Amino acid sequence: MDTFTYYPGCTLRTKAKDLDTYARASAEALGITLAEPADWQCCGGAYTTAKDEIATKLSAVRVLNSAKQNTTPLVTVCSACHNVIKQTNYDISRDEEMASKVNRYLALDEPYTGETTVYHYLELLRDVVGFDKLKEKVVNPFTGKKIAAYYGCLLLRPSKALAMDDPENPTIIEDFIRAIGGTPVIYSQRNECCGGYITIEDKAQAQKRSSAVMASAEDQGAEMLITACPLCLYNLKKNSGSQLPVYYFTELLAEALGVKEASNE
Repeated sequence: MDTFTYYPGCTLRTKAKDLDTYARASAEALGITLAEPADWQCCGGAYTTAKDEIATKLSAVRVLNSAKQNTTPLVTVCSACHNVIKQTNYDISRDEEMASKVNRYLALDEPYTGETTVYHYLELLRDVVGFDKLKEKVVNPFTGKKIAAYYGCLLLRPSKALAMDDPENPTIIEDFIRAIGGTPVIYSQRNECCGGYITIEDKAQAQKRSSAVMASAEDQGAEMLITACPLCLYNLKKNSGSQLPVYYFTELLAEALGVKEASNE
């Protein structure tokens, strides 16, 4: 059984428990051990691009270093957490000044300079498990279901740092949908912003953006929509006014693998 260091993040302990619960249950069914590091801290929620802003990056480096010490890759599942941790890892591996400042702050036994491989859970399914192997494990396929993938802003961009997929024409979630037996729906708004954090200050604008996303998916015949981002799921469900069901991709994965009920016990 393969073992990975697993960073759940704060929201998966509160509003996004389903994203975490189904990720863990599905990993176990696929023969993967997700080992949560002790005493992890919030990733910060958003990546600060200012070069002289070091303190906000320290919690991400701590969890990256935990994975290094465990000699395992690091897996994340929340889009925001993945964005912060992957960008931190990318920058610290290329910016000697940043790496020097971070390591002086943390006073680690051995300097961290970006050695850890970081996977989003979707990349784990694609690059480690393999979508063909995943398909073989499916016991409850979503045959005939038209499912829209929603990427949002954080999963694909900045593309050089995240390096998950083509930021303009991604396929990873559509390939996941095919692996669990569904039919992916391609629509124009699948990698556009849902409104994000603007919902705090300008709910009307968030409603406009999330409504555009849902309408675009519905116009192409989608019967449901899946995402990896807790904030996206909130905006699409609460602000769009649409009745189109929205789920975390891990929920559909657990159902396809036949472990959804077990993970709720």
